[in-house]
Amino acid sequence: MNQRTQVLLGIAWLLFWFLLTVTAIQDFQRSGNDGPLWQPVLWEGSSALASTTLLFLQRHFTRRYDHLLATPWRWFTRQAIWLPVTWAVFVPLAFGMRHAVYALAGRTYSHAPWAPTFLYENVKITVFFAIFVVILFGVLSFQNMLQARLRAEQSNALLREAQLQSLTQQMQPHFLFNALNTVSSLMHEDVQRADATLTQLADMLRATLDVSGSAQAPLSTELRLLRGYAALMGERFADRVQIDWRLDADAEACLVPVMSLQPLLENVFKHTVERRRGLTRISVATRRADSMLYLTVEDDAGQLAQAGAAHHPARGDDSSSPAPAAHAGGLGLRNLRARLQALYGDAATLELRQLSPHGVRAEIRLPCAC
Repeated sequence: MNQRTQVLLGIAWLLFWFLLTVTAIQDFQRSGNDGPLWQPVLWEGSSALASTTLLFLQRHFTRRYDHLLATPWRWFTRQAIWLPVTWAVFVPLAFGMRHAVYALAGRTYSHAPWAPTFLYENVKITVFFAIFVVILFGVLSFQNMLQARLRAEQSNALLREAQLQSLTQQMQPHFLFNALNTVSSLMHEDVQRADATLTQLADMLRATLDVSGSAQAPLSTELRLLRGYAALMGERFADRVQIDWRLDADAEACLVPVMSLQPLLENVFKHTVERRRGLTRISVATRRADSMLYLTVEDDAGQLAQAGAAHHPARGDDSSSPAPAAHAGGLGLRNLRARLQALYGDAATLELRQLSPHGVRAEIRLPCAC
């Protein structure tokens, strides 16, 4: 809840108790009481202070359940746990203040026996509790809707940038030239492989068009695009790359940002495979655990920079020498991080980790509610 909303709710709460106090004073005068007016002010003021304290504590300790707003019954259940606490504490707190002030004034505060007092006051505080919880739910849900709309707008803008970047970096003329050149070479050696390569290129272009204009797509669609790209690059770097696919079938229905895995794999080819003559082993893994999805691209030859902000370019062509796997500050990864933030906030992360003795693991963690 932002500060402006908190201030507005605080003003509304003060006005609410001000009106109750004014009404209590008028009732006190109309009933013929000639006592000092601080008495009705104390009655309502003690109730206001006690209820405000309890509701503040409730909000403080139940704030961590705000992620359950999408399933209202679970959110309301967490709030209802506080109702017995309110029943047990409200009357002793409010009436304790009244008895204390009356004693300081040399008076005795009289009220109904404790049993009916507890019953009557707890019925009232239950009504206040319910009103507070319902209003809080409405305010938080409305704010979540506005934040989701803002994230969607940011994501759409970032997606357009990512799609343009993908088309310029992956489908730019030299990439298509290399792919077609690979096909041309294969035509004289293996017509079936050349035909398969063309099919993979067409499938990759088709998959890209399928997700055009969408911020998210099922993981199965993302993997289809990734496999097409991997097959093309595998033909280009024959005998220099080996890709191991470890895919969780239960995760394929989960939604992921469009073009989220491809930049990770592209960086491995660009900064590792292209700069080594030896074999580079790459592992692509997906895993769903509870409500989280883990997407991992890992190689056995990359080397992170000392500062951890970038990967050094390869030095030499020795097949046994490690090569960098990606560039942590590159445009593709920066764009991907921004899209993850826009779509999921702090619930999603992108982490690069140095492996021992060589290799780099890039892992995306994001919520999966499928």
